[in-house]
Amino acid sequence: MWRWITGFLFYLSFIPLAAQAQAPGKISREEYILVYKGIAIAEMNRSGIPASITLAQGMVESDNGNSRLAMKANNHFGIKCHGWKGKKIYHDDDERNECFRKYKSAEESYIDHTDFLMNSPRYEALFYLDQTDYKGWAKGLKRAGYATSSTYADALIRVIEENELYKYDEPIRRRRTDELAQADIEEFTVEIPHRKILTRNRINYIIVQDGDTYNGLSEEFDMMPFELAKYNEIERNAKLVPGQVLYIQPKRNKASVEFKHHTVEEGETMYQISQMYGIKLHKLYKKNLMKEGTEPAPGDVLWLRQKNKVEEETVLEDETEVEFEW
Repeated sequence: MWRWITGFLFYLSFIPLAAQAQAPGKISREEYILVYKGIAIAEMNRSGIPASITLAQGMVESDNGNSRLAMKANNHFGIKCHGWKGKKIYHDDDERNECFRKYKSAEESYIDHTDFLMNSPRYEALFYLDQTDYKGWAKGLKRAGYATSSTYADALIRVIEENELYKYDEPIRRRRTDELAQADIEEFTVEIPHRKILTRNRINYIIVQDGDTYNGLSEEFDMMPFELAKYNEIERNAKLVPGQVLYIQPKRNKASVEFKHHTVEEGETMYQISQMYGIKLHKLYKKNLMKEGTEPAPGDVLWLRQKNKVEEETVLEDETEVEFEW
């Protein structure tokens, strides 16, 4: 009996150490990957950002979902306010009490991370990299200033390789079905081996490559040649230029919700601005009470979502004055 009691007490003495080692309640790397790989893959299909990069950034920035920002604000990527209109949280980072974005859910954080990279000119060059080039993406994010740490790229690459996250970057047809977290991802993916599909204002578009033609692209996307010309508001015989944005879906009547105005820069045309935001050209003219075919001056502010109420009221006042002159 005494031997049994001694052994039991000896076992109990190790319980606190075991509990400390397992850190109850703390999310492990494996658990984090299991929970968030689905949304990372879905965002990759939407944007072209490698799922491995998204997962690795989430793991590094949020300490596998255990950081204060992740726990209190669902912020998994350390994205600061930068004009953010939503809820905020303040946290010590490079400086004391810095402003960070606060989200309703982790999924919202993942979606905003994608939008943040897609809508920032600093990261535009990364979208020309291959979807499986996680090393290029990691180094590019560091060069573009995503993080201040000199070892940021190495940290991302190490996490990706240690956890084999690169397997999620492969085309879906090459991945086992039981590894997919969402049943509809395969239907969402456009299986074009060497063509990257990007999204702007919830519209799919491509970047024209050298040698592209209307007929070739129409066949590639199972479209009629006139559809490409119509969606992009250009003539069918217009020359395609490498690097040109070409929408493969109809443009929208207004810009994405985060873009309300655009200040015109030197050399910009109404057509270029309509392509920049994915807005139908005639709608852009109408919102700004401009005659089609005219161009704005540098410094002019264009309305992208609503009609220019100030100009409209001025026009109405002018018309009223003329009416009184009669």
